[in-house]
Amino acid sequence: MGKFNQKTETTTLVENKAGGLSHKQSPELELVSILLTSFVSDGFYEKSNDTLTRLKSLIEICNPKFVAQAAIFARTKYGMRSISHVAASELAKRVTGQPWAKSFYNAVIYRPDDMTEILSYHKANNGKVTNAMKGGFALAFDKFDGYSLGKYRGEKNAIKLIDVVNLCHPIPVEKNAEAIKGLVNGTLKSVDTWETGLTQAGQGDNVEEAKKEVWVKLIREKKLGYLALLRNLSNIMTQAPEVLTEALASLTSEAFIKKSLIFPFQYLIAYKQFAGINTKEARQITQALSEAVDISCNNIKTLNFDGNTLVAVDNSGSMDSLVSNSKHMKKSELGALFGIVLAKAINADIMEFGDYARYIPYQLSEHSMDFAAKFTNQNKVGHGTNFHSIFQEANKKYERVLIFSDMQGWTGYYTPKAEVATYNKKFGANPFIYSFDLAGLGTMQFPESKVFCLAGYSDKIFQTMAMLETDKNALLNEIKAIEF
Repeated sequence: MGKFNQKTETTTLVENKAGGLSHKQSPELELVSILLTSFVSDGFYEKSNDTLTRLKSLIEICNPKFVAQAAIFARTKYGMRSISHVAASELAKRVTGQPWAKSFYNAVIYRPDDMTEILSYHKANNGKVTNAMKGGFALAFDKFDGYSLGKYRGEKNAIKLIDVVNLCHPIPVEKNAEAIKGLVNGTLKSVDTWETGLTQAGQGDNVEEAKKEVWVKLIREKKLGYLALLRNLSNIMTQAPEVLTEALASLTSEAFIKKSLIFPFQYLIAYKQFAGINTKEARQITQALSEAVDISCNNIKTLNFDGNTLVAVDNSGSMDSLVSNSKHMKKSELGALFGIVLAKAINADIMEFGDYARYIPYQLSEHSMDFAAKFTNQNKVGHGTNFHSIFQEANKKYERVLIFSDMQGWTGYYTPKAEVATYNKKFGANPFIYSFDLAGLGTMQFPESKVFCLAGYSDKIFQTMAMLETDKNALLNEIKAIEF
């Protein structure tokens, strides 16, 4: 989720999407920003096609090895799917002949359907499939067993997994030989998945009892994936309440959470579904979701921040727009969730800003989910985007200021360089500024020497934060360290 820091002495002043003055990001910084924030859907300031146009142009000018490493990073470390598929396809013509090209197309595959998605985009937009792509996909089959291949065979899709087999001719290995044979002869089916079990249960005479049995089996045998568990809490609560406690124990399993590549905002989407239900089961679920999001963000414990820290969350009108194409999650709520979790962990002050800024009192025992869910609708600062107001309102010396925003400032037009200087002089301060970009639109407000620019929706941002004050290029180094 993060974005590497850029030396800002050479940045160019440009007008941003909102009509305010900003600093242009470097091509590498902008590339990573897109890869870690785009779900290839329309946003408040930019349509998805415009985002893809920017991505294509950046792929043309950035070092192809770095683009490959960034795509792998986005897909396998931070769980970004569609945008990494686009990058893998658009990179194809630039990596032809590179000795590492085939390895890249193996490494960027995290699930079997990554191959069908990349092929679907590629054939529609870039034509002929390269030999490197074929070879990498053939190697990628070694990662998957019969269960995975059956689950993602995509028999109703335009491009099926069997089409990938026919294209790249993978060499079967022990764990998938029978499955690949089944794909070829048409006998491979999804087995032992929750979707299959519920479909079969819906075809019997006693549907309710059959569905209950399926949920009980899935929960007790731990055969329900983490995201499927999160998305089916309502079904489990109503159809198999006797295993709800066991389901919630899995939901709060640290090992299960880490394996899932879950985004913290997905917990908040689920939380909002149950927060208004006045039953003991719903209260159990909201409590478990609160615990789960704290566990998912427990890498925040790696932070060793001394002194005072200020967390500022953008509550302007553009932040009222949705994350991805979700119908339930706003960027302001996401910023508030990250903000309150982080503020509680390090006992920081928290502020909202719009036309102006204000401090928000809170308790360390504050319910993180409840704070985030109510944040947007409790706006008391107006709907403009005034970054200047953060430093005008700040009333003490801070060692660092963390700002969660889409970074599209327009109130006051100019970047807040003068306000930061005035604040520093007034309090004898010189804080690190962490600029969290929640939109990836290619501009930033704070190009000073102690500014760290990050982006994305993953909790892994906190691991990067822990290194930045001693290694300014921590994330850049992490991306460049990826081997394939």
